[in-house]
Order: sequence, then structure tokens, then C-alpha cells
Amino acid sequence: QVQLVESGGGLVQPGGSLRLSCVASGSIFRSDTMGWYRQAPGLERELVASITRYGVTTYADSVKGRFTISRDNTKNTVYLQMNSLNPEDTAVYYCHADILHYDFRPDAYWGQGTQVTVSS
Repeated sequence: QVQLVESGGGLVQPGGSLRLSCVASGSIFRSDTMGWYRQAPGLERELVASITRYGVTTYADSVKGRFTISRDNTKNTVYLQMNSLNPEDTAVYYCHADILHYDFRPDAYWGQGTQVTVSS
């Protein structure tokens, strides 16, 4: 089994910054693509950013130039640096990871979510 534990959410004023972290632990042979999704009240969950094991990144148009995703493969950890936050970024942010187990079985996991609120 694999657990994803997120941290770093909170309340921030418009224009501020936050850094989210997500650590994957458990039966992990290799972590492949990892990413961040978010879900605002009444809306569907959407991709914010993802990063492959080799560092190839993808961003939602709404966060390009403001958010930066990175990872540390040795720690099975993914980060999301969020700058110039605005109220539209308010949502629960979920970590997602594609994991290869030791028996070479692939699987996908979600974190429990961390609340990000942008408000004055």
C-alpha cells in the first residue's frame, strides 16, 4: 500500500505565495508521473500541474507563469510553488502519483487533500 501525505496549505492574502509538498511512502519501487489537482466548491477536480519522473512538466493555462512544480525522486516527493495567488485559486489541492510497486504492478494514488484559501 502507498500513502500520499500533503502539507503546506493554508490561508494567504491575494498576491501571496504558498508551497505545497506531497510525500509518497510505502510499497514503492518507483514513482512515475506525480501531480497536483484542485477542486473548488461546485466544480470538477482539475489538473493544476504534473511532472514526469524525468522532469517534463505540464501546467493548466490558468497557473502558467505563477506556479512551479518540482520533485525529488530520491524522496518520492513533489512540490508546488504557488506565487501571485488570487481568490480563484481557492480550492482543495490533491496530490496524485503513479506508482510502480516492487512486483512491477502499476497503480495510482491520491492524497487526502489540503485546503488553500486566498482571501483578504
